[in-house]
Amino acid sequence: MGILDFLSKQFVDVIDWVEEPGDLGIRYPMQDREIQNGAQLTVREGQIAFFYNEGQIADVFKAGQHTLNTANLPLLTALQNWDKGFKSPFKADVYFFSLREQAGLKWGTAQPVTVRDKEFGPLRVRAFGSYSFRVDDVAVFATKLMGTTEHLRVSDVEGQLRGVIATAMATALGGGEIAFLDMAANQQALSDRLKDAVDAAFKQWGLACPSFFVESVSLPEEVQAYLDKASSMRVVGDLDRYAKFQAADAIEAAASNQGGLGGIGASAAAGMAIGQQMAGALGGGGGGGAPGEDAFAQIEKLHKLMTLGAISQAEFDAKKAELLSRIR
Repeated sequence: MGILDFLSKQFVDVIDWVEEPGDLGIRYPMQDREIQNGAQLTVREGQIAFFYNEGQIADVFKAGQHTLNTANLPLLTALQNWDKGFKSPFKADVYFFSLREQAGLKWGTAQPVTVRDKEFGPLRVRAFGSYSFRVDDVAVFATKLMGTTEHLRVSDVEGQLRGVIATAMATALGGGEIAFLDMAANQQALSDRLKDAVDAAFKQWGLACPSFFVESVSLPEEVQAYLDKASSMRVVGDLDRYAKFQAADAIEAAASNQGGLGGIGASAAAGMAIGQQMAGALGGGGGGGAPGEDAFAQIEKLHKLMTLGAISQAEFDAKKAELLSRIR
């Protein structure tokens, strides 16, 4: 390689950046190189280029093809004290930034967020969904996140953004102004509320949050199990239906136990028997029992239900007293 070839490679006459998915910004490689006066700068749609002089923002170029000279580098020309006829190569730091929306990103609560629910009291809530962001204020973004980094990608800032989302969610929901059932039923309203909080938090880094979605709100499994039980109890209501509900639970528990009710086959038969006993022993006013059946037989059936756990001792005593009062 000749000396002239070596020297010609020290000057840059074409500057452009072909970004890849997930790219946010790059520092154009300029080490030991100078920009040729009259060089061509290409800034593609969805990009912006910043020229820096000794760490200070000089000139900014939006999408288009630009010829670099003193005419369109006014700030750099002033900072460098160039005259109007300046034709020599020059040095400057060039950064490209992507202004495209970075979509399809996921967020979620690593740990449940404790909220004070209006109906159920303190609850631990989990949630996850998706969001997007884009660079909105390039100067702030360049200062706060890009710095002197050679190449910044979405993956470099994702963890930081998810942390902000988790904090915004805890703040928005922690006051208990939204009941859990309302959260689950109206995820769009919850998404809109959290988007406002997240967008405000992103602004500190020069970012905007164009979209934010809550895709699921749930409780830990053990809490959900208790909530389901309580809901079932509210649906059951009166004593007769409650006793039948307990009997069904007792049959299910016995069937899952290898020794209970003689196994699965026996549990099915026992289930039918208990159903018949419940219909007779707990029928309204005793009218649901078999014809000619006396109170003592019904008391015996009630005792079997109590032994199985289908009814409580108090319920057995109350029904027993009622049946005995009829034969006195």
